[in-house]
Amino acid sequence: MMDLPNCPKCNSEYTYHDGSLFVCPECGHEWTSELETGNAEDKKMIKDANGNVLSDGDTVTVIKDLKVKGSSSVVKIGTKVKNIRLVDGDHDIDCKIEGFGAMKLKSQFVKKVSPH
Repeated sequence: MMDLPNCPKCNSEYTYHDGSLFVCPECGHEWTSELETGNAEDKKMIKDANGNVLSDGDTVTVIKDLKVKGSSSVVKIGTKVKNIRLVDGDHDIDCKIEGFGAMKLKSQFVKKVSPH
């Protein structure tokens, strides 16, 4: 049998493996094996305004009007942005917005669109 790690949240020894996650049945905490090996620090998790984790290729919606630097244009609330790319820096999303072209956005001003 595999030697599974204790839960990092409640230290329970009754954890189990579910796909790519470890799960604690006592407190409900879920975590990846990357957390155990220390690789989680290498990847910075980028979250939207609602706390949803973003990843490359996601579609997001702008949650407030954003002024475009160096222009009198405004990216309106509700603008859908497809196929985002996450980058390091203050503006952590690279994307192309129809009518504006290539832009950088801050993740705090977008929300993830759930696929249906």
